[in-house]
Amino acid sequence: MNCMPSYKPAKGSPSAALWGATLGFFIGFGAVSLFGPTAAAFKTVMHLTPSMIGILVAIPMLTGSLLRIPFGAWVDSEGGTRPFIILLGLTLLGLLGLYTVLLTLYPDRLGPAAYPLILVLGALAGCGIATFSVGIGQVAYWFPIQQQGRALAIFAGLGNASPALSTVFLPWVTSRWGLSPAYLASATVMLVGILAYIRLGHNAWYFQFRHQGASVVDATQCAKTEGEELFPHGLAIEGLKIAARTWQTWPLVLLYFTTFGGFLALTAWLPTYGHELFHLPLGTAALIAAGFALFSSLIRIPGGIWSDRWGGEPVAVISLFCLLLGAAITSFSDTLFLSIPGLLLIAAGMGVNNAAVFKMVPQYVGKAVGGAAGWVGGLGAFGGFAVPPLLGWFAERWGTIGYARGFLVYVVLAIVSLGLAAWLHFSEQKCAASAKTSS
Repeated sequence: MNCMPSYKPAKGSPSAALWGATLGFFIGFGAVSLFGPTAAAFKTVMHLTPSMIGILVAIPMLTGSLLRIPFGAWVDSEGGTRPFIILLGLTLLGLLGLYTVLLTLYPDRLGPAAYPLILVLGALAGCGIATFSVGIGQVAYWFPIQQQGRALAIFAGLGNASPALSTVFLPWVTSRWGLSPAYLASATVMLVGILAYIRLGHNAWYFQFRHQGASVVDATQCAKTEGEELFPHGLAIEGLKIAARTWQTWPLVLLYFTTFGGFLALTAWLPTYGHELFHLPLGTAALIAAGFALFSSLIRIPGGIWSDRWGGEPVAVISLFCLLLGAAITSFSDTLFLSIPGLLLIAAGMGVNNAAVFKMVPQYVGKAVGGAAGWVGGLGAFGGFAVPPLLGWFAERWGTIGYARGFLVYVVLAIVSLGLAAWLHFSEQKCAASAKTSS
């Protein structure tokens, strides 16, 4: 079939789409650090307890995780461009709302009564975090199966680096111009990023032909002539149903809860951890959090390459063992000398496992990548909301040393996740052996 006379030529290329989606995710994901670097300022004027701070730094992850489910699935029927723009637009509204509240109330009138409003605006600003599952689907449909581990690792690794920059950027702007200008600067960056994404972001060829009015059969055939290999099956709700019926989806959710949800939680919590446990200046504590976020994000790229080479399952097992070791060290350390190596092990384990998980998503749920990315990315990222209040509870119960003991949460999560990763590994080996025998 010759598609060109019937339909306009498809725009973009896999590499261009990868960079466009990565940019969109990068600017949206910065909301992970929305409150962590500035928590001390809110604590002082609003008289917040450790548990309230835990909820504050975690609240952007609530919407950022739960919205990943419907928006990730929406990619299977719509493509990624429209979901991306909607989520980033909601984030911009939240940032502008925070700027307005802080401009008019901070510091004298920003008392405890304003806490619910700050939480609501933080939840709105966190919508951009959900661009992850949208970008996973958008990138996956562009690339051949054999290249997806590397492509998705680049997308997620570079996109995940934005909290590291935000963690340094927000305190720097705050120290020079004040709290409200810091959020105005964030809103300005978001607006520029949205405009750049609109120019660069393109859906995969299949969706472009569908939007021109092509039938499913014609769009599929035309996209195949362009080189596309992966195609959606059914509407968004069907993608969610297919993924939910695939049993491997649920172990992957729990693995991602531990390492990506855990990553979100620590990126937001580490400034408070360093300041309260080691009495570090806020700027220094923020630099430690930024280093953690940047290292964990960038190591995701080689993690994707290793997963392409050796398989996601064995890479996940090794990375989770690193996480377990690092969490055990940090749980019982009251010195920065021991805690830094522990945090590095945690960061490495989380970053590599995150890449391994999304190497396995198209492998196990190739017929509904967007739906699977929604479940895994959404419920997995919910750990970013669930874990910080637990860390705050340890601090309230045990005092200052509780900031270290809170890492026992990660010890437990790592042990459970190791068992699940081993289960996936042996199940995959068994399936491969059965297929070889039957052939």
